[in-house]
Amino acid sequence: MLESLVRLFAIAAKEVRQLRRDRLTFAMIVGIPLLEILLFGYAINTDVRHLTAAVADLSNTQLSRRLIAETQASQVVDIVRRADSPEALDRLLRDGRIRVGIYIPPDFVRRVEEGGRPAAQLLVDGSDPTLYGVAQGLAGLTLPERSRPGASSVRLYSIRNYYNPERRSAVAIIPALIGVILTMTMVLFTSIAVVRERERGNLEMLIATPVSTTELMLGKIAPYIVIGLVQATLVLVVGAWLFHVPLRGRLLDLYLVSLLFIAASLGLGLLISTFARTQFQAVQLTVFTFLPSMLLSGFIFPFDGMPVAAQWLGDILPLTHFVRLVRGIVLRGAELGGMLRDVYPLGVFFVATMGFAILKFRKRLD
Repeated sequence: MLESLVRLFAIAAKEVRQLRRDRLTFAMIVGIPLLEILLFGYAINTDVRHLTAAVADLSNTQLSRRLIAETQASQVVDIVRRADSPEALDRLLRDGRIRVGIYIPPDFVRRVEEGGRPAAQLLVDGSDPTLYGVAQGLAGLTLPERSRPGASSVRLYSIRNYYNPERRSAVAIIPALIGVILTMTMVLFTSIAVVRERERGNLEMLIATPVSTTELMLGKIAPYIVIGLVQATLVLVVGAWLFHVPLRGRLLDLYLVSLLFIAASLGLGLLISTFARTQFQAVQLTVFTFLPSMLLSGFIFPFDGMPVAAQWLGDILPLTHFVRLVRGIVLRGAELGGMLRDVYPLGVFFVATMGFAILKFRKRLD
C-alpha cells in the first residue's frame, strides 16, 4: 500500500510540474472562472433597459407629447428616431434599426377621452422573444384622471408582436443557433489545423515545398467553408421541418452572410492555432473565446440590456453581427442592403484575423 501511494504521489507531482511549465493551461485555470464571473456578474442583465425605439406621433398634441415623455422616463426605451408613418416604423423594425416602435394615431386624444380601448400601440421586434415581456411593462402605463376630464385612468398601449406573433422561442433561437454551431465547429476545426501539422511532423514536408504562408492558410480553411455551409443548411432544413421556422428573406442573402461569417470564424481559428503549441491548448483557447461570443452576442440575453462596455466587447465578436443578420433575414425578411452596418464588421474581422495569422505563422518546427 505504501509503495502504491509513493507511485501515486510521484505521478501527481509530475503532473503538477507539467502544469507549471504549461503557462497557457495554468492561465486558463484562473482565466475561465474569472471570465465567467465577470460576464455573469456584470455583462448579463435580464432586467432590460434602454431599448432603441422610434416614435410616429401622428397626433402631435400636448397629451401625446406627454405620453412620449413618460415612456422615455421609464428608461425601458430610448427614443432615437422619429417616423412620419406606421410604414416607416415597419421599415425600421425590419432592418433591425430599432427594437420597439411607438405609434400614436391622429385620434389619440379622442381615444383617451372615450376610454374602453388602448389609445396607442407598441410595435415589438418579436425576433427576440424576451422583448415582448419588456413591452408589457410599458403597456401598463396610464394617464391619471386629470388628463382625461370626467374619466378614470385608461390603459394607453396595446402590443403588436411582429415576426413571431405566437411568441415561440424556437422561432427566435434556431436561426441564431446557426451562428453558435458554426462558431464552435469552425473555430475548433481550424484552431487545431496548424497544431496538428506540427505534432504529426507534416510541417517538415511543408518546409521543403514552395507553398507560401498565404497559400497554406487559405488552403487550410477552404474545405471547412463547404462544411460550414452544409451545417447551416442542415439547421435551416431541420428547423423548418420540425419547428416550422419561416424563411421570410432571400435564401441567397442568408448564404452570403453565412459564408462571410464562416470565413470570419475560420480566421479566428487560424489565429488561435498560431498561438497554441498542442491540440489541447487549441481546444482551451477555443473554449475561452466561445464563452464570451455566446453570452455577449444577444443569442441568450438581450444585447440592449448589457452595460455599454459589454456591448463594445460584443460588437468586436463576429457572432453578435451574425445573430442580427440571420434573425433579420430569416424572421423579419430584411434585405441585405439595409443591414450593411453588420456586414462590414464581419469582413473587417476576417481580414484582420487572417492578416495577423499570416504574419505570425512561420513554416518551421519551432
